[in-house]
Amino acid sequence: MLSELSIQNFAIIDAISISFEKGLTVLTGETGAGKSIIIDAIHLLAGGRGSSEFIRHGEDKAEIEGLFLIDDSEHRIFDKAKEFGIEIEEGMVVLRREMTKSGKSVCRVNGKLVTIAVLREFGSTLIDIHGQHEHQELMNETKHLSLLDQFSADQLTVALSEYQRVYKRYDETLNRLKALNENEQKMAHRLDLIQFQLDEIQNANLKINEDEELLEEKGKLANFERIFAALQSSYTALQGEQAGLDWIGMAMGHLEDAAELDSEYKELSEHVTNSFYLLEDTVRSLRNKLEVMEYDPGRINEIEERLTEINQLKRKYGKTIPDILEYAAKIEEEIETIQNKETHIHQLELELASLTKDLTLEAKQVSDLRKKSAKHLSKLIHRELKELYMEKTVFEVVFKKLDHFQRNGIDFVEFFLSTNPGEPLKPLAKIASGGEMSRIMLAIKSIFSSHQGVTSIIFDEVDTGVSGRVAQAIGEKIHKISINSQVLCISHLPQVAAMADTHLYIAKKIKDGRTTTSVTPLSEKEKISEIGRMISGAEMTDLTKRHAEELLQLADKLKPVT
Repeated sequence: MLSELSIQNFAIIDAISISFEKGLTVLTGETGAGKSIIIDAIHLLAGGRGSSEFIRHGEDKAEIEGLFLIDDSEHRIFDKAKEFGIEIEEGMVVLRREMTKSGKSVCRVNGKLVTIAVLREFGSTLIDIHGQHEHQELMNETKHLSLLDQFSADQLTVALSEYQRVYKRYDETLNRLKALNENEQKMAHRLDLIQFQLDEIQNANLKINEDEELLEEKGKLANFERIFAALQSSYTALQGEQAGLDWIGMAMGHLEDAAELDSEYKELSEHVTNSFYLLEDTVRSLRNKLEVMEYDPGRINEIEERLTEINQLKRKYGKTIPDILEYAAKIEEEIETIQNKETHIHQLELELASLTKDLTLEAKQVSDLRKKSAKHLSKLIHRELKELYMEKTVFEVVFKKLDHFQRNGIDFVEFFLSTNPGEPLKPLAKIASGGEMSRIMLAIKSIFSSHQGVTSIIFDEVDTGVSGRVAQAIGEKIHKISINSQVLCISHLPQVAAMADTHLYIAKKIKDGRTTTSVTPLSEKEKISEIGRMISGAEMTDLTKRHAEELLQLADKLKPVT
């Protein structure tokens, strides 16, 4: 849910901070007070199209920030965050957007800079805004299949997953077959290229860890003189007349004499004797090392040339020697495939034919489950429309079979409606707007709100053009939607305002010669006054007050017990 919203220097808003609660929040106020401006700000926060015209006059930039609390560990925003390397701690997501006079936008998700496109991806998982003229998911026929699949998830998940597993193999086989059927000239050019690459790699005679061994040898050669001098000095200090080993030999002899006279000194004698023979072995090893050590200035040049050759291959074919050798094996296989193209084409055609049979069966299974689910969906939509006094309206999920396999099957799905008896079914996207469209959208939202996964649904004056019992039904329906998702609603209908769990009053006032917007949560007493104003549009009379109180009492009875 949207928990906190901060807006600065946006249109007529200088600075406001609004706290939102769960359930249904209704925003009311006089026309022009700034209700829709708040929704515009949320729309921009979700990645909507911005403009420097939104920046408050006299200011350099506008800032919008929203805190969302996610209490569902399976919410799709966690996958989205993982995709873009963004951390979500304790289920908190902060979206932030700054717009400057130059038209540039700076966007952040949990403090990390992102593009507007990425902000829009996050926003679409959190917020669904529906206004009088808003063409969003339900009005976009290309989204209807995914909506039906969300509704059908319990029945469809396994079948669709199995279809997609086979489809992946089918698609890979088809692409390999297409590649082999490319024109001869293109294939010949490809063969020449990869044969040259393979020859280059094979001629290099690469060995695993060769580059690491060369770097180690290079380091040793670079320090050859210092190492040789150190070994030579060590040898000289130990070996020779009056050198270290001579003195230790003398000490050994004296201690042996002492041990023969007194056994107390036997252990000391053995320690020195052991040390003497150990050092003697060390001196022989030093002598052998010095005898074979030979400095070759040309060897460093050889190493440099070899490392250069290896690095050039790395730039072309892989970051490491194993990567290069793996690439060589891959293109060697491709060369064999091209050289024996006809045989491979025949094998792929047989494999593709087999996969096509399997995929056709899996696609039919998916389609059958979708059609069964679509019938259930239609029944639920009709029930919702009846509650909104549109019992004559017909809703139908229309299926069209595609002439080719796609990742999600062979179905094109579109929602159709007929709002009057005798009228033909028409695509939902072509139904006229107004009070009728408001009810249709609410009916569909009532079904899909628990399946779409968004945390906040926003209705911007979707109740325009209705009154009386229809207005009451719309208020009940909007509240019903708020049970599964937080709902923010701008409304001019007292019936809708009465159903609010939280009622925010938007007012416009003059401060220091400038117009600004304020947001005030209403108490129970203040709700009566505001609903009375919405009913009468003028002074609050006793009759109007009683009517407002009755609306609130009725709303309390209609709300489900929680």
